[in-house]
Order: sequence, then C-alpha cells, then structure tokens
Amino acid sequence: MISQLRIYTINPGMMDSWLKLFEETIRPVHSKLGMPVERTWVNAEANEFVWVRSFKDADEIKGKEEAYFASDERKALGDIPQQHIVKMEVRVIEPVLVGAPD
Repeated sequence: MISQLRIYTINPGMMDSWLKLFEETIRPVHSKLGMPVERTWVNAEANEFVWVRSFKDADEIKGKEEAYFASDERKALGDIPQQHIVKMEVRVIEPVLVGAPD
C-alpha cells in the first residue's frame, strides 16, 4: 500500500464550509472510486486541513485521480473546492515496520 499525505491551507473563514463540502461530497466520491480517505485532521492554528488517502501502489494513483476528476460528482462541483484552498501540498508516503525482527 502507498498513501498520499495531503495538506491544504484553507482560506480564512472557510474551514467550516470546507469540512461540510469534504464530508458531504468529496469523501463519498473518493470512497465510491476506491480511494479510501484513511484519516482527516484540522490544524486550526495554521488553517490547514490534513488528510491521507491510500492506493494499492504508485501506479494506481494516476488512474484513480483521473477517474475522480472525470466523475460527474466532481464535475458538478466546478471550482468550489479551489475557492476554499489557498495552497495544496501532496506527499507520497509508504508504511515502514519500525522495530521489525531481522
């Protein structure tokens, strides 16, 4: 498994609106398309929304992202997500076994 750590800086005053949009629309589309959202967090001090979504492997990311942007649900949103987001940071991360036996 491979994951993306996604850190979005949200426009001031828009976090509640973003969380509603994410929970009601964005997360369900991700689930429907096989991109489970593993966890979500808010860093209120920095106005950041942090989330992790996972994939089978790195090769799967491109196809799943293309399917997401081609979905009717995403198209219906237009630029609403971008109106909330000041900055996006995406990092690909992989699990490690800390303290695994040799």
